[in-house]
Amino acid sequence: MEFEHRWLGRIGYDEAHALQRTLLAERAEGRGHDTLLTLEHEPVMTLGRNADPSHLLLSEPDYAARGIAVRHVERGGEVTYHGPGHLVMYPIVALRQNGITLRAHIRALEGALIAACAAFGIAAERRDGAPGCWVGERKIGAVGVRVERGVACHGLALNVGRDLAPFDLINPCGHAGVVSTSIALERDWAATARGERDAIGAAEPDLQNVADFVAAAYGRELATYGTTASVPMSSAVPATAGGSR
Repeated sequence: MEFEHRWLGRIGYDEAHALQRTLLAERAEGRGHDTLLTLEHEPVMTLGRNADPSHLLLSEPDYAARGIAVRHVERGGEVTYHGPGHLVMYPIVALRQNGITLRAHIRALEGALIAACAAFGIAAERRDGAPGCWVGERKIGAVGVRVERGVACHGLALNVGRDLAPFDLINPCGHAGVVSTSIALERDWAATARGERDAIGAAEPDLQNVADFVAAAYGRELATYGTTASVPMSSAVPATAGGSR
């Protein structure tokens, strides 16, 4: 199988969600392509279909006052935050047609997160009962999916930049007191431990480059489960579909 990988840059949640729904409908009808959408969102809290609203620590008007949208969506999982500096990947993949189990899909998403962290010298790992990936007790990546008519949508999120303050306004993924981290922050702490003061606060990784790495890693991870996949570098898309960062 070969994916079409589309980097959308920074895009509002509603626009990206509508694109997911369109692509999912096409794949369910046997049309279109398996597609990996990679992007960063304008600030938004999203809650899965069975999420507990008590994990939102503010009211929806209070989030709006801070410039953060709140959206209740059809994916699995609890509440999470997406915003600038946070990579999101939405694979719209015909699991049934390609012989990919839901377990293999989720494990491949987690494996892609772990591989991306490793590429930046960060040892992340899975945790039973908590989809995503962790660095010790700190959460760096999340996974939440939806499957309709044999086609998967939604996907993963990876914290890349340093601005994690909005996570303090929720119980991330339903875990009260969890500490969120990111690639940039973990690299700062590693530089501090090594005494490399000049490396602290270095430029954050380019999000599109991280997107290309995560997308390719997802394809490689699927091979672990017997599915050979090819993921090209992200293709340019018109500004109406999100533009570039």
